[in-house]
Amino acid sequence: MALLLSYKPQIVVFMVLMVSCTASTASFSPQPCKPTFPQKSLPLYEKDIELLQFPVNLEFLEAEFFLWGALGHGLDMVEPELPNEGPPPIGAQKANLDLLTKNIITEFAYQEVGHLRALRDTVGLFPRPQLDLRTENFAKLFDEAFGYKLDPPFNPYSNSLNYMLASYVIPYVGLVGYVGTNPLLQGYRAKRLLAGLLGVESGQDAVIRMYLYERAKEVVYPYNQTVAEFTIRISKLRNKLGKDGIKDEGIFVPMKLGAEGRTSSNVLSANSYSISYERGPEEILRIVYGTGNEHVPGGFYPKGGNGKIAREFLKKY
Repeated sequence: MALLLSYKPQIVVFMVLMVSCTASTASFSPQPCKPTFPQKSLPLYEKDIELLQFPVNLEFLEAEFFLWGALGHGLDMVEPELPNEGPPPIGAQKANLDLLTKNIITEFAYQEVGHLRALRDTVGLFPRPQLDLRTENFAKLFDEAFGYKLDPPFNPYSNSLNYMLASYVIPYVGLVGYVGTNPLLQGYRAKRLLAGLLGVESGQDAVIRMYLYERAKEVVYPYNQTVAEFTIRISKLRNKLGKDGIKDEGIFVPMKLGAEGRTSSNVLSANSYSISYERGPEEILRIVYGTGNEHVPGGFYPKGGNGKIAREFLKKY
């Protein structure tokens, strides 16, 4: 008691509260912390479902490309219910990956399976669209990026570096699509799902870009072009197809486009405020179709995407 009286009153109160809190937690099981949602808001609005089903097209593409590249098989073996009776991808195959790259892509692959499950449980899945993952399709894309036919044709499955360059083509499109969708969502459950998906997609893109950044000056055999140049060409092609200015950048940029105009290093692609670019469904389709026209299918989706938004564009074709 004499010891307590020697302390300031504030400290005595603090010690009493600590003892009380300890006794309380010892008597009762801890309650899980849950976010407080707006009382007048719905978890999911009808429009949210349409908006969040659209990127299912991209999640199917990423899941199949990564699963096949790392494991040599796709969703039909890993999670056969998710494709929802959609046709298997064309031309997908196991890539010749070193251990580091295989571990990265394997993790990405299973993450994409989780994304599809999350979307299924929240907004539902449509059947997997027809996907074209043939080497010829990637070769055509890289030829267009460089403005001439690469010799031999680019093969994404031949080695780790080629595979990561091909991977550079895919997740970033989904990332900027999620950023564009974000302000259009209303329901708190829809927003939570998108935030979670965007976080992991951004991480995947950062890993791919850092992998290539570390090899920026390496010449991609036998094309006599550096890794950095490959990323710049692909990004320029996506800007061209998207038809809405610069929203995509390689791992090096002119100084004026770097962070605060003070660096040409560009590990993360971002706008003049160093925040992520955004794209709408029209731009996304123009890019992944490879046609520059949201009404004309092709590229990774020879028969077009699925879901209400993608099919509405196809009706005008």
